[in-house]
Amino acid sequence: MGIGSSLVEIIGPALESIEPIIPGDYFPHFFTMELFQRSLIAAFLITIVASALGSFLLIRNLALIGDGLAHVSFGGIAVAIVLGATAPLWYALVFSMVAAILIHEMQNRDVLTGDASIAIFLTGMLAFGLVVLRICGGGITTDVEGYLFGNLLLIDDASLDLIVYITIFSLTTMYFIHSALLATAIDPLAAQVQGIPVRGIGLLFSMITAAVVVSMVQLVGALLVTALLVTPAATAQLIANNFKYCQIWTQIFGLSSVILGLFYSAELGTGTGSMIALVAFFIFALALPSSIFYLFVVSLSVVSRIVSRENEGLASTLDPVGAIRWRVPSSDTTSFFADSLGVTSYGCFGSAGVSAH
Repeated sequence: MGIGSSLVEIIGPALESIEPIIPGDYFPHFFTMELFQRSLIAAFLITIVASALGSFLLIRNLALIGDGLAHVSFGGIAVAIVLGATAPLWYALVFSMVAAILIHEMQNRDVLTGDASIAIFLTGMLAFGLVVLRICGGGITTDVEGYLFGNLLLIDDASLDLIVYITIFSLTTMYFIHSALLATAIDPLAAQVQGIPVRGIGLLFSMITAAVVVSMVQLVGALLVTALLVTPAATAQLIANNFKYCQIWTQIFGLSSVILGLFYSAELGTGTGSMIALVAFFIFALALPSSIFYLFVVSLSVVSRIVSRENEGLASTLDPVGAIRWRVPSSDTTSFFADSLGVTSYGCFGSAGVSAH
């Protein structure tokens, strides 16, 4: 018995106990049938680790690497299907790991700048997978569509075992390198001066990303990985003012997207990946107006302070003594705006707002 099956036996009774309070005609089956219990547990594990990873991807400007590695993993899945392998995710993991290392080295050595290397691997490996399946694998079958757009029924015991291993490895590793990841993301040069292995940390992070992306393929599909990997973190960025709260809100938005996505996909008979992606987008869309309103209020506050300062300057020409009495102690522009806003940061991913607390 694998670790995934053991986990189902442990958590299964708890899921069955809450089934009576679960709404819907079809969604409650996720809490009673072993097949769906396995899928539900896998979905929660994937969401937790993907949300933890997403915040770091944004502060390192690597939002697209998840999408690129997901397409690379599809190439590995295509090879596995053609060869008749029983565990396609292992092939996907090998392909994604190799691609992650190559992309990291190409960017680190300035062979290609920006996201060019990601774009090349993304298009090349997706095309490779489609051509291999068309020539040798019988084309795009139902199972292949499941890997492209997500299908919980593809999560068997072997897949759940791999997802559990990836979750344990990723969360444990990120726990120990958490501070180093933040330091290398904020100021790589300063981190290197402090003795932090910047290149090694970046390579390890790329490998973690590759593993997490592979674990997500069966839940949301290779084409929609970014929806769960980046969108919840981007939504958290709109409302949180430091990195700690960004991570917390990312978990909340990620789990909400998955739970609501699974509910509506079960009740409406749609694909799980597309519905999870749509829910994540709607949550982002709901958070966006509040962020815009906050920025509007902040802008008015700054403008009012600037106007107030200008009025004081005008008053100084008429009443020098009064101007001295009301003059604010000199400070640099940054502290002035910070005092005007009454905050010490401009968002969880701003240069002044990243905090490890």
